[in-house]
Amino acid sequence: MIALRVKMTTEDTQPPYVSGFNADYKDRLAECEGGAPIPETKYAGRQFFAGTLTGDYRDFGSYPWRWYLMVNLTQKPEAYPQEAVWCEEESLLLKDN
Repeated sequence: MIALRVKMTTEDTQPPYVSGFNADYKDRLAECEGGAPIPETKYAGRQFFAGTLTGDYRDFGSYPWRWYLMVNLTQKPEAYPQEAVWCEEESLLLKDN
């Protein structure tokens, strides 16, 4: 039997994104539209969400692809079970100011 030791570094345990906070987006009303697979088909469809941004974001990749957290959803797809959604910054439409 061969024993293998693997060194875990902090790089190995980091998520594939960087988290942050943008106070300018906190408590802002917004809408976002995106796509998702349609269950039991090979197709995707548009999904629309409306709610309140928390200001929390996640950047993915070396050229940041930013996503904001939306909560208190006032509109969401009928089959969407969660109470929050991450919205791509380019898909956001701020509804106040």
